[in-house]
Amino acid sequence: MRALQDELFATLAAQGHPHVRARHGTVLAYLNADGARATELSARSGQHKQIVGTIVDELVDLGYVRREPDPADRRAKRIVPTAHGLDEIAKAHAILAAIEHRLEHALGEQRFATFREGFEEITHHQRAWRQHRDQPM
Repeated sequence: MRALQDELFATLAAQGHPHVRARHGTVLAYLNADGARATELSARSGQHKQIVGTIVDELVDLGYVRREPDPADRRAKRIVPTAHGLDEIAKAHAILAAIEHRLEHALGEQRFATFREGFEEITHHQRAWRQHRDQPM
């Protein structure tokens, strides 16, 4: 996983996003063009709201996102990607798709599908563990 992240962020840097780091994926990987509340990003990423808030602050400073009033609740804020943020999100998706395609070619379609299925199952189990761990007793 670490080697995949290294390739992703090195390629993003070469494509105009040198300041994005793995921790920023806590927000950028779960954000769409319409934006989301910090609580939604926290739930999607499995990170605490305070961590998401800190990362959002960094991304605001870097010009990747902005905070806007939520049209459904003016007291709440939505985290919305800027044009620069949308460019990073699109490039990250394309880079990851290219990496997956290369790995599928290297392993073969069936082996890669089996790997991916197993990895998704492991991810599901780990998220369930995290939810169980974070529930108040």
